[in-house]
Amino acid sequence: MSFTQSILEGNRLALARLLTQAENDSAEGRAALTELFQYTGRAHLIGVTGAPGTGKSSLVNQLALYYRKNTDKKVAIVAVDPSSPFTGGAVLGDRVRMRDLSGDSGVFIRSMATRGALGGIAQKTASLVQVFDAAGYEIIIIETVGAGQSEVDVARLAHTTIVVEAPGLGDEIQAIKAGILEIADILVINKADRPGVENTERALRSTLELAHPTKRVVRHHGATMSMAAPTIDSTMWIPPIVKTIATEGKGIDELVQSIAKHVEHLRQSGDWAARDHARLGSEMDLLIREALMDRFLENIPQKKYDEMIEKVANRNISPYEAIKLLLNGNLK
Repeated sequence: MSFTQSILEGNRLALARLLTQAENDSAEGRAALTELFQYTGRAHLIGVTGAPGTGKSSLVNQLALYYRKNTDKKVAIVAVDPSSPFTGGAVLGDRVRMRDLSGDSGVFIRSMATRGALGGIAQKTASLVQVFDAAGYEIIIIETVGAGQSEVDVARLAHTTIVVEAPGLGDEIQAIKAGILEIADILVINKADRPGVENTERALRSTLELAHPTKRVVRHHGATMSMAAPTIDSTMWIPPIVKTIATEGKGIDELVQSIAKHVEHLRQSGDWAARDHARLGSEMDLLIREALMDRFLENIPQKKYDEMIEKVANRNISPYEAIKLLLNGNLK
């Protein structure tokens, strides 16, 4: 039986092996991904991101439990962890924290290391998502480390992006300053039993109203009056704010309902296909860069490349001049 056939038939051992091959970008992994690609495009990709300490893993755990208990859908979780500086492996151990899901054959959890990728999203996350998609997992949840550029990267991967906030982290408008709200489809205030939840909700709502105004305030003869905004795009998705206490399973029903409404919106507006196009386009751009870099390095002797780096380090030439010389093949 071929590797690909084993995946399509639900062989978990073959799936685990292919995930490793895909993460390592091996020739065998690439060949299998090529064969499996025609079976992808059916899964709903949900990105979960936010600052550390907001309870993302607990929320993902409850989401997966809900889908397993209330639907027949198979759930895959890709937990992107910071890399160990010594081994390059994932260090947070999300699989340990998601013990509630152990023993369920309809759930597969994979922790992967960022391997130093900018912002915490590993370049191979998309490959792992494709493997799960082809293997018949209908819900694929991508949980990021929530650092910097990763929020934007996960938005490129996901159909639905959930941004998780929590009160009492010392900066109520952290998400606003980081520009996180621009990529959020659903906002979750987790740990909603903590003090300060009202301040967090108020800050998020005021920012959403600036981005999606539903009314405008005017003054007439000294009195403040609210007027409906003159033009509102009825097809626009306005991110809902959902309050949860993930450790107790509270608010998960409302969150799942918001996710379902967002899927319906994506289907009706045509954004589902548009996001797929954008995601695959970004993946192709990345693969092109990697392929061109590999081809470039194949044609440049390592010794000459190292010499050029040394010249730049010694400030003999600028990086732009070095690249120009390397691309022109003039290595004298």
